[in-house]
Amino acid sequence: MKTKTTRLAFVLLATLSTLGATAALAPAAQAQVVGVDVRIGTPPPAPRYEVVPAPRHGYAWAPGYWAWNGHRHVWVGGHWERMRRHYARYEPAHWQPGPGGWVFIPGHWVR
Repeated sequence: MKTKTTRLAFVLLATLSTLGATAALAPAAQAQVVGVDVRIGTPPPAPRYEVVPAPRHGYAWAPGYWAWNGHRHVWVGGHWERMRRHYARYEPAHWQPGPGGWVFIPGHWVR
């Protein structure tokens, strides 16, 4: 069961990244929010230390995080996120313990 769940999580993450690229090209009227709950039994490793670049006007720094590729954790380096009008702050991607394992919370903007 765990193998099927992790394979499904990998396929869903790959699909979401493809959908994200497609959504970025789609007109705003056609944009949709797609949510997937990724749960794994293996806790993520400690975060890596990253040197945060100098502040960039109009952008927020999204720190790196551990992603699950279906078999193991892989590091995704930090990047700049363009500020969004009417949003207060950027909430970085992170893992939190939950029922049935660790739950991945993708980075997102908070109003």
